[in-house]
Amino acid sequence: MNLILMGLPGAGKGTQAEKIVEKYDIPHISTGDMFRLAIKEGTELGQKAKGFMDEGALVPDEVTIGIVEERLNKDDCKKGFLLDGFPRTLAQAEALDALLSGMNRSLDYVIHVEVEKDQLVERLTGRRICPKCGTAYHVLFNPPKVEGICDKDGEALIQREDDHPSTVENRLEVNIEQTQPMLDFYTDKGELVTIDGSQGINEVFNDIDEKLKTIS
Repeated sequence: MNLILMGLPGAGKGTQAEKIVEKYDIPHISTGDMFRLAIKEGTELGQKAKGFMDEGALVPDEVTIGIVEERLNKDDCKKGFLLDGFPRTLAQAEALDALLSGMNRSLDYVIHVEVEKDQLVERLTGRRICPKCGTAYHVLFNPPKVEGICDKDGEALIQREDDHPSTVENRLEVNIEQTQPMLDFYTDKGELVTIDGSQGINEVFNDIDEKLKTIS
């Protein structure tokens, strides 16, 4: 079972990834985890990636796709994988397609957890953080007992700069613009599965699970 999981910030992709890998016993492969493993193992590509990351620069696609190839060739990926956070661009999607073809493998599904932009803004801007203990709340989905006050230590909750409406709107617009060419690419290949992410967590997973059960 070879899968890619896609979704905009706030779509609940991380929660669904946990449920998929738990039920189907395939490795959850995120970009960050791949880089950290390659650096820890001291591979040539890992060292190259580290050099770029230490400088605060983006890791070039040729290095990234090489690290993906190293990761997919490990034993725990023999019966499948769930890629999360890669590919991020159309060029990376095309490179991954060529890589898998060279490995005599192919994607089963690209699962896109879709949520309307307005709902994502509501989810992301409602987050509040305790500056003292770091506990996270949400004004709608996980509010504190007393509005604006941390349950644990009584500190006034704050909204992070990243969670301000203007910042969230801009981040979503950038992600939508970057993601759409990949959605079109995987639609044309007949691999895209769009899931309604506005439902409850369990309902979203049930829809994903029903689709994955069709993989023989």
